[in-house]
Amino acid sequence: MSTLTISNHRLKHFDMYAKAKMEHYLKELNADVSDYTFAANYIWMSNASGFYGIINDTFCLFILSGGELSMLLPPIGKKENIFDSMMLCFDIMNEHNSSKYYSKIDYIHEPMLEGFVNYLEEGTLIYDALESYLVEKKLVDYVYLADALVELKGDDYKSKRNEINKFKKSYPNHRIENLDPDIHTEAIVDLFNKWVSDRIKYMPKEEADAFLEGIYQERLAVKRVTKNFRELELEGIVIFIDDVLTGFTIGEMINQETASIIIEKTDFEVLGCAQFIFREFSKILKEKYNCKYINVGDDMGFENLKKVKMSYRPEKLLPKYTIYQK
Repeated sequence: MSTLTISNHRLKHFDMYAKAKMEHYLKELNADVSDYTFAANYIWMSNASGFYGIINDTFCLFILSGGELSMLLPPIGKKENIFDSMMLCFDIMNEHNSSKYYSKIDYIHEPMLEGFVNYLEEGTLIYDALESYLVEKKLVDYVYLADALVELKGDDYKSKRNEINKFKKSYPNHRIENLDPDIHTEAIVDLFNKWVSDRIKYMPKEEADAFLEGIYQERLAVKRVTKNFRELELEGIVIFIDDVLTGFTIGEMINQETASIIIEKTDFEVLGCAQFIFREFSKILKEKYNCKYINVGDDMGFENLKKVKMSYRPEKLLPKYTIYQK
């Protein structure tokens, strides 16, 4: 097992053995951000090296990329320890990195900025923080009432109900199965490859380059999530039409009130499939976890994805921030 030692801090390799320890500190934080789970970080950390350490009684996750060290998450633990832990983590990053430019902390939940930021001026993207730091607002998580996604009541959801009804009428022979990686992995990878090809056809040209840059990482994430599905304690379903897998979705519990949908992919050519599987999986998450909310993550900066997620009328938006050094 590889380690990284900086300023007397021994950082361990972030692997499956870190799961229990990270989840212990996540319970102390009890945040509802989609990035604040072990699985959400483990499956996406395929093309870089993750390292963690317990610093000031917080779980601190670093990522080593191109020889430079940054933090994929803020320190995780009791709220009163987070500010001091951030300062210590910046010291560690600065000691290792070739420039302070590379030292940053990503995906910071807004309540964790208390005590760090002098003021937040609503409507702006960058804020002064203390004397030596900048805080930049990044993406937001979309969080919905679970009941709203299950029931789809009212005029706001009329188009969603219509799409689902059309799907059920057009494909009466559809069937849903619980995701079993031993059975479904090959078909899931095939669908993902088809999804990529179809997505590029319909994507605005100005978004295509950024989309393609992330595809390699997302493909690895899909393979990693199926390989470690049981160990990560995930929930998932697949949908078949005429024995052809046309959709899959995977999720988990974030905290006592909130479940999360990590990945969802459907065949673009099967109209209504996306709306149908989203509703069915929302039912399963609510029943299994008795959750009040469902978090579907952020929009990765894609305008089309933003429109889709807003069309489901989120109950709340959770902004996420990055802290840089001046």
